[in-house]
Amino acid sequence: MKRSLLKMIATVTMLAVCLGAASCSKKKDAATEKLDITVGITQEPTVFDPHTVVAAGDKEILFNIFEGLYKFGPDGSLNPCLATDVEISDDAKTYTFTLREGVKFHNGNAMDADDVVYSLKRASGLLEGSDGTALVRGLEGISEITKTDDGKVKVVLSSPDSEKLSYFTVGIVPDEVEDPGTDIIGTGPFKFSSYEIGQSVVIEKNADYWGTQAYADTVTFKICSDMDSGFIELENGTIDIFPYLTTEKAGRLDPEKFDVLSKGSDMVQIFALNNDVEPFNDANVRRAVNLALNRDDIIALTMDGAGLPLTTGMSPVIGEAYDKSVDGAFDQDIEQAKKLLEEAGYKDGFDMTITVPSNYLIHVDTAVAIADQLSKIGINAQIEQVDWATWLEDTYQGRNFQSTVIALTSDFAPYDILSRYDSENDGNFINYRNDEYDRIIREIPLSSDEDAKIEMYHELCRILVEDAASCYIQDPYNTVAVNKRLTGYEVYPMYVQDMARVKLADTEN
Repeated sequence: MKRSLLKMIATVTMLAVCLGAASCSKKKDAATEKLDITVGITQEPTVFDPHTVVAAGDKEILFNIFEGLYKFGPDGSLNPCLATDVEISDDAKTYTFTLREGVKFHNGNAMDADDVVYSLKRASGLLEGSDGTALVRGLEGISEITKTDDGKVKVVLSSPDSEKLSYFTVGIVPDEVEDPGTDIIGTGPFKFSSYEIGQSVVIEKNADYWGTQAYADTVTFKICSDMDSGFIELENGTIDIFPYLTTEKAGRLDPEKFDVLSKGSDMVQIFALNNDVEPFNDANVRRAVNLALNRDDIIALTMDGAGLPLTTGMSPVIGEAYDKSVDGAFDQDIEQAKKLLEEAGYKDGFDMTITVPSNYLIHVDTAVAIADQLSKIGINAQIEQVDWATWLEDTYQGRNFQSTVIALTSDFAPYDILSRYDSENDGNFINYRNDEYDRIIREIPLSSDEDAKIEMYHELCRILVEDAASCYIQDPYNTVAVNKRLTGYEVYPMYVQDMARVKLADTEN
């Protein structure tokens, strides 16, 4: 579970004390004028610890506070950050990082190799006194972390892993901090300022940032009860930026007042079927459910068409690791779906429950559309809406569900996306198991042959389709409304709200 789950689709994020229409309309006309930006989110934060954070919505905010040795860019590229370089041994067992000089933590202390060693040991479960369980799932398999005589950090793996670099985006914290979730100190362009439950998370500019200074003095992530209430505040000017809008709502905005930005992502909206629970422990039932769905109609209803239909657990936006041969495998076929149900012993259909987080309108709407389409093959689906905290604890972590609708997010890397279906992965909340899948996914990190890895990724995509592991619905486009008083906001192909480059539209440079 120590993963970016949900790496969530219409899962929106945090809070913020509304500064009021007057403050939102301020211009930064002088050096003494402060720039305050308000971002609307619909998810209450749950964790501020960069090593134990799970919800993608929490990670969105922490992206501005914590930094890793590497960091993702707005194009999905993986770039040096607190490290300036990495040397990977030929056997892919040793990663040696050259650290950036001149970096300070938010408490004013200089970052050094001891802080990096401490952070990586904590995240990988190697701190003295820990039980050995990695807090960050992707950092499992590390046997040793040390600093070298010349101030570098060397990470030794217990077995070769050529796919490890993307996990070194994990946040680096001061070595004197025992609980980074309460003593929230990073190196990012913004510092944690305050959190008020049900209201907001506020971050403020880090004046000692090692890189280019952020333009905004403060950013408030304002918690909205739902998209409708947040949209009203957006129109009224008390919110400046609102991500994850539906196309319908975006189309209602005044183009003279708002820019509407949209980009595909690596999000995967899934109608998740618990493979351990009847009747979804039967692959034919799962296939029947897949064939009963018309993904284009669901996307038209929930996103006004602004989504990419999916067949397997990966989006085509990832590139060559995606296997195009699976496209169309689950085009709607009602008669074949009924036949499969009959073969599975459910000629007259069955009753089922779809548990869905109530704060995500897109998932609620998707569940409604799915229930309607399943009725055509005799399945009676009841929708149970729960709050976000309950969904995280009972559905995702507790795996106490029959089916659910959610968006999964991951690092912009095929291994991170598909490794969640390894039977031993904590993020495998659908309880999927396939020995051949396990064999292939575990072989990928051992290979340095990129062509061979691509073919293995293709095979994994095909296996998920053959087993009908769950129903993959769409990669929804992330549509963001930005008040025209601001510029510089970029939509990432992953769950990120990067506020560092956002500035007033009339600001020079």
